Amino acid sequence: MNPTTGPTLVDFGHDPLWLSIIKAVFIFAVLMLGVLFGVWFERKLISRMQHRYGPNRAGKFGLLQSVADGLKMGLKEDIMPRTVDKVVYLLAPVIIAVPAFLAFSVMPFGPMVSIFGVETPLQLTDLPVAVLLVLAMASIGVYGIVLAGWGSRSPYAILGGLRSSAQVVSYEIAMGLSFVAVFLAAGTLSTSEIVAKQAGGGTWDVFGLEIPQPSWYAISLLPSFLIYAITMLGETNRVPFDLPEGEGELVGGFHTEYSSSLKFAMFMLAEYVNVFTVSGVAITLFLGGWRAPWPISIWEGANTGWWPMLWFFIKLVLVFAFFVWVRASLPRVRYDQLMAFGWKVLIPLNLAWILLYATLKALRVPESNKAFILTLGAIIVVGGLAIWFRFDTLLQRRREAKAAQIEEEFEQLREEPEAGGFPVPPLDLPHYHGVLPAGQASTAVKEVTSGSN
Repeated sequence: MNPTTGPTLVDFGHDPLWLSIIKAVFIFAVLMLGVLFGVWFERKLISRMQHRYGPNRAGKFGLLQSVADGLKMGLKEDIMPRTVDKVVYLLAPVIIAVPAFLAFSVMPFGPMVSIFGVETPLQLTDLPVAVLLVLAMASIGVYGIVLAGWGSRSPYAILGGLRSSAQVVSYEIAMGLSFVAVFLAAGTLSTSEIVAKQAGGGTWDVFGLEIPQPSWYAISLLPSFLIYAITMLGETNRVPFDLPEGEGELVGGFHTEYSSSLKFAMFMLAEYVNVFTVSGVAITLFLGGWRAPWPISIWEGANTGWWPMLWFFIKLVLVFAFFVWVRASLPRVRYDQLMAFGWKVLIPLNLAWILLYATLKALRVPESNKAFILTLGAIIVVGGLAIWFRFDTLLQRRREAKAAQIEEEFEQLREEPEAGGFPVPPLDLPHYHGVLPAGQASTAVKEVTSGSN
């Protein structure tokens, strides 16, 4: 193990059983406490953005409000509808919660440390395909949402489950493609080794100027990072992509038939743990992992010992604050906009960016030229995304204006039926002079009023 880069795959698999149990319990405790803190932090931050106080009664600064809510949901009466599929109904909250915890087992918190005299990495385990394990756990978690809707035997819950399956399939493809550039740059799918590749230290020669080489993939692979930042909102069903639980049209979505009991609490728990998981993936793959940001990294001891765990959790709080900021700022999109954005924008842009980066990688372009070309490519991809947003907004406004014009015309027809004639035919038969003789016109009036054929 190189102390400047951190642990690698060869450093795993040597821990005694008791140490692995300690690590697993630590991760579980951190996630459980993180959910309590996350609920309080989200409510508090949104309230401040809306010029409110938020929770401020239970405990100092309202810190015990989440504990009170959790106890309330755990002690409330559990009501189960008679028509549900009991096995699927009870199994769904477990299926959605367990994979959310398992995905965090491959997140690196820090370098090698000594725990009770044993040298071990601050990570439960690592695999040669650790990032694929995270994607697999996210896919399994979707089954919980789908089965919750199906087992409830409710039309609103079923619609929420179907929405979730279609949404996750589309956005998981874009998320997986955003990882491809990272895999090409790092040459590995191991989370610990990807963090080690972001240690930095090199320089780029751009037009004769020596500039520090960006160590974080969020900088050198900016389009992948921006696309992942969008897809992690869709993957976790968060605003503006929380269509599976749209209160306006689906009452409560996939968990409509789950009362505010322990099973409902497990759904909320899994949602927040999934947010922490995708945030941890963003930190590990794009934001340098547990490594200290500049200028803290100037300190020689910043990336040794237990300090890196502090940098990891600070980054985790900042990424979670991004989720809260998006929720407080953006409205929910329509479902057709959600699917069109995933399939028609994110996936094509991802493929174009991967093609550009893989071509430069295969041609072995010198570093000086690669920096310029990648920067130009990133500007083109991000610019294309911004232009699409702009033109999509203009087209949407035109569609809305056209729809308003059509609605106005229909209103005019409702108020003045004689202006259009359909479906109310004009009964002013003198208008038909020249088509029907006067005698036949009077006969037609008698037939209409008498109801004859």
